[in-house]
Amino acid sequence: MKGKIYLDNAATTETHPEVLEAMIPYLKGFYGNPSSIHGMAKYARDARECARSSVAELINAEPKEIYFTSGGTESDNWALKSVAFGNRSKGNHIIVSKIEHHAVMNSCEFLEKNGFEITYLDVDEYGTVDPEDVRKALRPETVLISVMYANNEIGTIEPISEIGKIARENGVLFHTDAVQAFGHVQIDVKRENIDLLSASAHKLYGPKGVGALYIREGVKLEPLVHGGAQERGVRAGTENVPGIVGMGKAAEIAKRDMVERNAKETELRDHMVRRILEEVPFTKLNGHMIQRLSGNVNIAFRFIEGESVLMMLNHKGIFVSTGSACASGSLDPSHVLLAIGLEHEVAHGSIRFTLSYKTTRDEVDEAVDAVKESVERLRAMSPLYADHLKSGIEKMEV
Repeated sequence: MKGKIYLDNAATTETHPEVLEAMIPYLKGFYGNPSSIHGMAKYARDARECARSSVAELINAEPKEIYFTSGGTESDNWALKSVAFGNRSKGNHIIVSKIEHHAVMNSCEFLEKNGFEITYLDVDEYGTVDPEDVRKALRPETVLISVMYANNEIGTIEPISEIGKIARENGVLFHTDAVQAFGHVQIDVKRENIDLLSASAHKLYGPKGVGALYIREGVKLEPLVHGGAQERGVRAGTENVPGIVGMGKAAEIAKRDMVERNAKETELRDHMVRRILEEVPFTKLNGHMIQRLSGNVNIAFRFIEGESVLMMLNHKGIFVSTGSACASGSLDPSHVLLAIGLEHEVAHGSIRFTLSYKTTRDEVDEAVDAVKESVERLRAMSPLYADHLKSGIEKMEV
């Protein structure tokens, strides 16, 4: 093993050195509780509000519209459940896509058990929601549309502006799970008519355990977490000041470096895709070819199990994923891959590689070489592949 190559950045990223440096003072010298009224608390309050401004600036929001949470899952739960229960007198219908993160999907399952009706929108073969399908799904009793900004598994970026316009024209609240897009894609909540947006720090080189929910001014949400008066009375619990400071710094760095990062990652992403598709037969890129996150490469390998490839790569010190980290314990194929039309067997043979600003071309090439070797070894043991060779068919659509 030449060294560790981490290609699972959609699951979590390494904390940026500048982020860690910004956090340390609030773990040591300035550790006061921001809800207290003495001098030590003021340092913590000021740092929290500075971070709030940095997060807001990244998505063209106002600082007072940013509420800190424990992460993307809490933000998604808060948005869906509070909108649903808070608007029950107006209606009980919610629209989401079939490829949402489990934080949204499982919240919808909970709401269905409590009398709400959910429309799950189909996506095309690239994982894209058709805005016209959103329009057609609207009912007089629709209270919320929730479509993720970019998919965590296949990297497809959704037509958020078009969906936001439809929602605003029809007086329906629009939430987007932007956990994968925040800090990686230029987001403008005002221009895109976004009412609620979920974000998480650890997807953009910040710490784990902290996130945010953007709530457009004028939108009233009941608290999901009850207790004290923190976050202006709508999100109880002593704030994770070091984490919040880290998220603010990560947002600041993302705003500064996003264009350069995306250009580098896109070049490496496209290089990796070309090599795999050209050098490994019976493979297919999952997700949109162009409208996708700069660091996302999701490939379907026919005749093998993705988990087996993952384990062989892991043995070589190359760390990848077969899908969402939140579903890694499940033996079922990814609901996202099934939604884009893959057969169960092909979905099980898919691998997600996600790059970072630190990923090098040499690492990508080493990873591709290891993938080729692993796939060849596994196919040599595959009865399905043996049957295919006996068939004499030289080409096959994945």
